[in-house]
Amino acid sequence: MSVILYGIVGIIVAMLGIGFYVARKVKGDSVNYIVAGRGLVLPLAAATLMAQSLDSNATLGNTDLVASFGFWAGAALPVGLALCLFLTGLFFAKPMNRMNLTTLPDFYRRKYGRTAEVLASVIMSVAYAFLLAGNLVAGGFLFEIFVGTSFQVGVFLIAALVLTYTVAGGLFSVAYTDFLQAGVAFVGSVALIVFVATQYGITIPDGMGPTNVGQLTDPSQGAYINLATIVALGLGDIVAIDFMERVFAADSPETARKACFIGAAGTLVIGVPFSVVALSANPILSSLGVEAGNQAVLYALLQNAVPPWLGALVIAGILAASFSTSDGAILGTSAVIARNIGNIRVDESTAVATDGGSDEELLDTDSDRLLTVTRLMSIPITLLGIFFAIRVSATGMLLVLAFDIMLAGAFVPLVLGLYWSEMANTPAALASMVGGSATRLALFVLVPTTYAYENTLLYIENDIFTASFDGLPTFIAAAVSLVAFVVVAYATKDSYGARELDRGGRRTVVASGENDDE
Repeated sequence: MSVILYGIVGIIVAMLGIGFYVARKVKGDSVNYIVAGRGLVLPLAAATLMAQSLDSNATLGNTDLVASFGFWAGAALPVGLALCLFLTGLFFAKPMNRMNLTTLPDFYRRKYGRTAEVLASVIMSVAYAFLLAGNLVAGGFLFEIFVGTSFQVGVFLIAALVLTYTVAGGLFSVAYTDFLQAGVAFVGSVALIVFVATQYGITIPDGMGPTNVGQLTDPSQGAYINLATIVALGLGDIVAIDFMERVFAADSPETARKACFIGAAGTLVIGVPFSVVALSANPILSSLGVEAGNQAVLYALLQNAVPPWLGALVIAGILAASFSTSDGAILGTSAVIARNIGNIRVDESTAVATDGGSDEELLDTDSDRLLTVTRLMSIPITLLGIFFAIRVSATGMLLVLAFDIMLAGAFVPLVLGLYWSEMANTPAALASMVGGSATRLALFVLVPTTYAYENTLLYIENDIFTASFDGLPTFIAAAVSLVAFVVVAYATKDSYGARELDRGGRRTVVASGENDDE
């Protein structure tokens, strides 16, 4: 057995062992399962936020994009994700943690009502199927190259492994395994860039380096795509269901805030070195007489240009990263389907023990149902992720597309619901979600490429939109969402009242004309 294979087996055993060991903390409680009992201390909260942002999409996708198109094409991934964590720490972590939410769509229910909750849940669930797929793609290629399975078998294997401990331990298992993943990724990333710099030197091909600002200003150099990537991740990830679960799970608002800032720094420290290494990857491989072919350039580099122990360490970090975001995507989406679409909810704040404890018994029954259905829903979510992974085998593109969808459909109602609360009403939120999502879907099927990858999933051939339009749909859909919200909010302000959230998340109606559908 090769050293790299030992590394793969070792990290799998470690992840499964930790995941199943901490699963006992769930104790049959749905709140423990979904948000880890709202008790994550700072080291765990920071590690799980960092691990969730720096997934295998942002390592393999990062290096492939840098090697093909230049530094900013790939570095846009960790930069955008770090920006998201930084903005969340500044503006969202404290108020969202205080609200005592279980899932992100709970906010849309409290602020905008049941219809908005379901619509937001559908948008987020579709987006997360793509996010899960991107991580399964990375794992599938890893198993194909280093274990010898087919790509399809590799996708099924990693999906099955992640599913087992996620179903068992929920966010407790996710958070504790993320702590391991963040540590392994940090050590592997730093060791890789130090080795490449000292043994080969950092080679920056002409026009490909970080100082070439044309990659951010010149459309012919991919500026639209690179900027769209930063915006989609920097803003769209704020409304990520698994990401916000970790904010809700922090043991205090201040912990949530600090964890975001630490996670942002960690994302840059780990992610940017992969971008720098990728600049030198092709020159290094060429000097060794190696062609990367169709496989990920990082995998080719680890196979041929670094010592086996270092290759094993980095591969273990990539595999752990694939686990970390896959488990979060499965857990977050299944919880949203069970609680927010299936309407199975446990409201601990309103439970009152009366008549011999009947309300407590009802609360326990609801918690059991929510826990059971959440676990069951993880199976179809995983199967959907497998389908997209096999159909669209492009890691970086799937990552950005997931958050692009959420930017178009869910970001504006969240931000204005918090910071323009007196005007943010239900018709505005619904118009924003439908308008933004419909615009993004229409442009997705009409543009032949998505983030420089050919659209093989659903493309309607036409002569109007060409590949040069790629990147612009991100901005157009977000703009439509914002304009729709503002216009409808002003048009309906006298006839449809806004729901005002207090510091604890309780909702009151501050204007007349609104039916309470809760």
